[in-house]
Amino acid sequence: MSAKRFERELIQGWLHEPDSPSGDGLAITHGAGSNCEAPLLKAVAEAFAQAGLWVLRFDLPYRQSRPHGPPFPSQAARDRDGIRRVAEALREFATRGVFLSGQSYGGRQVTMAAAESAGLADALLLLSYPLHAPGKPDQLRTGHFDQLRAPALFVHGTRDPFGSIAEMQTALAAIPARTDLIVVDQGPHGLPPKIAPSLPQQFSAFLAR
Repeated sequence: MSAKRFERELIQGWLHEPDSPSGDGLAITHGAGSNCEAPLLKAVAEAFAQAGLWVLRFDLPYRQSRPHGPPFPSQAARDRDGIRRVAEALREFATRGVFLSGQSYGGRQVTMAAAESAGLADALLLLSYPLHAPGKPDQLRTGHFDQLRAPALFVHGTRDPFGSIAEMQTALAAIPARTDLIVVDQGPHGLPPKIAPSLPQQFSAFLAR
């Protein structure tokens, strides 16, 4: 298993090549204040590559433009363009399923891109979906959920201020595609890398249901 730098228009990141490819591929991106070098993303990428998947761990376009600072809402559509480019690139390596994953802001943009572009991904893996800003439960970021057609597995901590487990369960009921929720006991919004080794098997089990 090895990783090499991968760069194209609107794409910057690392491509993890599995030793024994299964034919599937996963693209994973980061949260608002982070980048593709985040420990959780690296751990998840390594775990899925060990499980036989091609993994493209990438920076969103806003992070490519500047190394620090949060994304600008007015430029979110460009971030989703980057996600679509990544999905296209991943299909050059993955001959079977193409899966998209994102942490926090990255996960939100992944779900929005999937809602906008039917068939963009065969399934989604969302880490710490930012259901609402801390302390603002009435301002939900779920307006596109009823347009999601790809199966989606959510991973969420019980101490995440961006949404409680009960709020997540209610929100997921609006998604017409198949969903499930993995609860990380005492997990904060920044989930620990130690959850990564179990994710490939949990994701595979979810897809097989």
